[in-house]
Amino acid sequence: MRLSILLLSILLPATAAAQDAVEYVLTVDSADLSGWTVEMRIPRAPRTLRLAMAAHPEYDDRFWRYVRDFSAATAAGPAQVVREDSAVWRLSGPGGEVAVRYRIQLPPPDGGVRPSWVPFLAPTGGLTGGPHAWMYALGAENAPARVELRLPRGWDAATALPSAGPGHRFTAPEVATLLDSPVLIGRLWKWNFQVDGVPHRVAYWPRPDGVPFDTAALVDALHGMAREAGAMFRGLPYPEFVFLLQDGAYGGLEHANSTTLGAPSQELAGDRADVLLSAAHEYFHAWNLVRLRPAGWGGLTHLPPGRTRELWWSEGVTMYYADVLQRRAGLVRTPRLDVLAGRAESYLENPGIGAISPEQAGWIAEEGPQANDGLGGDHYLQGELTGAVLDLVIRDSTGGRRSLDDVMRALLANHPQPRGYTGADVERAASAVCGCSLAGFFARHVRGAERLDFAAAVRPLGLTARIRPEPVVDSAGRPEPDLRAWAYDSPGETAPRLLVADPRSAWSRAGLRTRDVLVSMNGTPITDRRGFLGPMRALRVGDRVRIDVLRDGRPFTADFVMGGYERTRVEFVDLPTVTPEQRAARARWLAAAP
Repeated sequence: MRLSILLLSILLPATAAAQDAVEYVLTVDSADLSGWTVEMRIPRAPRTLRLAMAAHPEYDDRFWRYVRDFSAATAAGPAQVVREDSAVWRLSGPGGEVAVRYRIQLPPPDGGVRPSWVPFLAPTGGLTGGPHAWMYALGAENAPARVELRLPRGWDAATALPSAGPGHRFTAPEVATLLDSPVLIGRLWKWNFQVDGVPHRVAYWPRPDGVPFDTAALVDALHGMAREAGAMFRGLPYPEFVFLLQDGAYGGLEHANSTTLGAPSQELAGDRADVLLSAAHEYFHAWNLVRLRPAGWGGLTHLPPGRTRELWWSEGVTMYYADVLQRRAGLVRTPRLDVLAGRAESYLENPGIGAISPEQAGWIAEEGPQANDGLGGDHYLQGELTGAVLDLVIRDSTGGRRSLDDVMRALLANHPQPRGYTGADVERAASAVCGCSLAGFFARHVRGAERLDFAAAVRPLGLTARIRPEPVVDSAGRPEPDLRAWAYDSPGETAPRLLVADPRSAWSRAGLRTRDVLVSMNGTPITDRRGFLGPMRALRVGDRVRIDVLRDGRPFTADFVMGGYERTRVEFVDLPTVTPEQRAARARWLAAAP
């Protein structure tokens, strides 16, 4: 059963008393895993405290919805509690020591695979910490905290928080560290390694029905990533790092000194590629997004997350380095040119990328399918390939002496948090490293939506790009049906709407548009997303399709015969003549050499 929990952190205002540590006791009752109880003691509290739940800049899932049985008391009796808004509580009383008690009761799990960053409780373990778990006092963000976890017999705990003695006791110097240090609890497997004398810990929560896998190979892979990152950045920025891995979960979330990662045992026992890619991505964020952060983005706040135009760099270029780190550590078997070709195909197939710049793609990332008539950029993919092309440009302009590594190091040195960086800072740093003006490149391909020229990008390697359309067929060579349509739920509406993102698709050519309200398909009413997606996926080439929709309240019918479709294929081939210098540059690039 997947459950999330909440630990409330009540701190003092920014006065001399604000340095008193707040003590927390979290109790997990193995007889009731529907939540847990927290007791807190706040010494020398003022007469009024305002408590807030922080909003994560990426994953604000509004855990304030699940607070139950919140109470506060002083030596003179109960304190008055008023909820000022969704994420802020106000406590009023005579001051002095305040004891707070509460419980979090979460709704049942949705039945899907759990994201690795969402706290949960199960019979053999769980995850706590982060903005899902802690409140803080507005105005007292610098106050320290002491935490004690009272766990079922046999459970352990793993976190980047400093230990505070025997048992499961930890400290945090201030609120930001407390919120940025999740805790994995339960019957854990643990390993350790060091890189340049810096300790790294790996904790894995296994499901009871998990399958065996090579644990030494997993730890060796993480060790290799850390070793290569330390070499790239010429040192490690943290005193210790903890990998918090969970069976039966997916995805990951970055933190300054740790990362939470989904690591299904079934995948680790087979092709580990997805798990290792996610691990490399989240680990690299310890530099690019945590210590090097877009200006004005992130930070400690209870307000809804803001926006930034720099996600193409913080997320997309991190995707680029997730591949690079693994290659330098000897963890990737797929040839680099094959990976670049596949990513270029996805890039060229997305019609939104030709209309939405990398900066704009990050800005509108949370707007949903109704924005831009269904056209969506992809700041991950756009940033990854923009970074790859920038690296090639820099290597060519400097005779291989410098690379994108130098840009990353320069940005980290000159724009650490909380100052952060802007897109203009990236352009200046890249131009300085390149020894050339990249103003035109950034105007066209970062602030603008002009597509990257892959043929020109690989020319310094003695290659060109052969780009052509190719029919999409199944394993028997039969044309696949054009299923490039989707359905989505719009808030406050009962009927699903249509998403048609590709103007080349059969759905678009039949006159259907994004935001059309779906009514029926071949005479069968559509009452939810599944009522469209199920029959749509069953279509075959040659089938007759009739879709009834409402557009601006008026009926519209599309009637067409399902056909096949084409996809873009990219192949990198030798130029007619290749120089020895180009072959040498290619060899270094293929090996992901610094």
